Amino acid sequence: MKFGDVIVVLAVIALVIIIIIPIPLGALDVLLSFNISLALLILIISMYTQETLQFSIFPSILLITTLFRLALNITTTRYILSTGDAGDLIATFGDFVMQGDAIVGFIVFLIIIIVQFLVITKGSERVAEVAARFTLDAMPGKQMAIDADLNAGLIDEGEARDRRKKIQREADFYGAMDGASKFVKGDAIVGILVTIVNIIAGLVIGMMRGGLDLSSAVQKYTLLTVGDGLASQIPALLISTATGIIVTRAASEGNLGNDMLKQLFNQPKVMFIISGVLLFLGLMPLPTIPFMFLAIVFFVLGLQLRKAIKKAELEDIPVEHQESAEEKRKPENVLPLLNVDPIELEFGYGIIPLADTNQGGDLFDRLVMIRRQCALEMGIIVPMIRLRDNIQLEPNQYIIKIKGAEIGGGEIIFDHYLAMNSGIADEEIEGIDTIEPAFGLPAKWINEQEREKAEVYGYTVVDPPSIIATHLTETIKKHAYELLGRQEVKKLIDNVKEHQPALVDELIPNQLNIGDIQKVLKNLLKEGISIRNMVTILETLADYSGVTRDTDMLTEYVRQSLSRSITKQFIQNHPTRVITLDQVLEQKIIDSIQQTERGNYLSMDPDIVQSILKNLAHHIQKLTSLGEQPIIITAPIVRLYFKRLTEQLASDLIVLSYNEIDPSVEIETIGMVNA
Repeated sequence: MKFGDVIVVLAVIALVIIIIIPIPLGALDVLLSFNISLALLILIISMYTQETLQFSIFPSILLITTLFRLALNITTTRYILSTGDAGDLIATFGDFVMQGDAIVGFIVFLIIIIVQFLVITKGSERVAEVAARFTLDAMPGKQMAIDADLNAGLIDEGEARDRRKKIQREADFYGAMDGASKFVKGDAIVGILVTIVNIIAGLVIGMMRGGLDLSSAVQKYTLLTVGDGLASQIPALLISTATGIIVTRAASEGNLGNDMLKQLFNQPKVMFIISGVLLFLGLMPLPTIPFMFLAIVFFVLGLQLRKAIKKAELEDIPVEHQESAEEKRKPENVLPLLNVDPIELEFGYGIIPLADTNQGGDLFDRLVMIRRQCALEMGIIVPMIRLRDNIQLEPNQYIIKIKGAEIGGGEIIFDHYLAMNSGIADEEIEGIDTIEPAFGLPAKWINEQEREKAEVYGYTVVDPPSIIATHLTETIKKHAYELLGRQEVKKLIDNVKEHQPALVDELIPNQLNIGDIQKVLKNLLKEGISIRNMVTILETLADYSGVTRDTDMLTEYVRQSLSRSITKQFIQNHPTRVITLDQVLEQKIIDSIQQTERGNYLSMDPDIVQSILKNLAHHIQKLTSLGEQPIIITAPIVRLYFKRLTEQLASDLIVLSYNEIDPSVEIETIGMVNA
């Protein structure tokens, strides 16, 4: 097999040469015999193939074998018309079929050709065409099923990738089979034309140049034509049959032989019915012995099948009990119970229709969009979202868990919509007062009749699946830093390494390890900063990791490198109204920074801290009353510590440094925080 690929290439080239250059009669017999052997090989492989993709080169094989037969046809035609002799194999085939009678032998040969062309070849071509069409039409549904299994946690990323690749290969295979089946059809047509040419031209040449009379010419050239046709049509018939077997085995789980035995002879009742029918036919004016013999055969077969089935049922019962008991005794049986899913969405039985595609639910599709949205906006790989139905919950209740801990939840009302006042609606609508779960805004549950009115009045109206999807999306964004593990960080780094290998090799592991990079990324996500621009983040870490290994300081350097995206994310208005810190307060914060081996922290008098927070709350209230988003601007060295200080007041307060704001942005200070 060392030079097998070279041999195959040379063999294909040789096929073309055979069409042009004559070959010896002895070699022709060998090649005709090899043609039959190759067709048998292909037929047997197709019968033992369990999946079509196991014989994925079949379309190419069809082309090569068709070319091979055409080359042999041209060669044998050359010998028949020029010398009146095409070798021992063709003469033997002709004598065997014709049995001394040219007319009967030729008619039998024509019947074989018609069966080959009209039955097997046409049927295989039609099945290949339909299989290709249905395979291509089913691709979107199969892709959605894979995405649904992936989001439900039934499969992992690797298995999903393999299944998608298999679907693509199946589509390519059936598409190629649709085209390759035309080779088989064309080969059958050429076989008929060659037969006609051989007989007519042979008669003319034999009578005009060979000096034969009409009867001798008919006998000689008909024998050679039929022998030549059989030598080529028998392999063609075998390969056409193999084509039909390959394209018709859509739902098989084993080879053809096993499937036929299992599916035809697996029901004793059917055997007994057939035996009774055959016995009845044997008692009528029909040949008695064949029908009686077959009736006995099917009756005995039915008895044997019934006996085998009962024996198998008795053997399976203790085996199943034994396996169940052994499974319970295994100590590792509890290991799956220790796994904690990163994200879980549990819901009552009333929400199940939203997750059931058979009932029109699209929750699985929405989970796919959530993962894509988080990847685009936050740059994170969201783990599999596990969906569970929980009978302990209220029918219309759902809860969201992060690493096994409940983070949030809510209730929905079917056949209702949630209407929220976006600030421009003045009219009131009828509905059930509630709180929107994702943002905590006041809202109303309204029915279908009120929906159009609410939209006209300026309310934002959403359906129940959108409520759950939005709540889940916001929860994932808020807790993204908790979901970012070392394995996820490694995937992000490997993705960068495909395009920036020098950057990654410089940084890891010489300057920082994956754990250090994870801490920096978690710091960014905790304050809502997207980590999608991994190249800039890693380049900044590579630049400053030689200055400090403190991940908090490295985070600040990275934030400054991402100033343009941070500005775009948090600053919408121009000029932007912000709150700043008094220089005295900033210096006091700097003086209160305590450095330790485990990092730096802020050590201030509690009374001073309370005074700062009280003053800050006053300015935030003033800014909020103006309809502005509260943003605090500090010196770069102070930003981190003041952010930690403000978490006692509000965890989602935006604190930026001057270096994180694009110089082109105009800032207007409306208040200054002091101690």
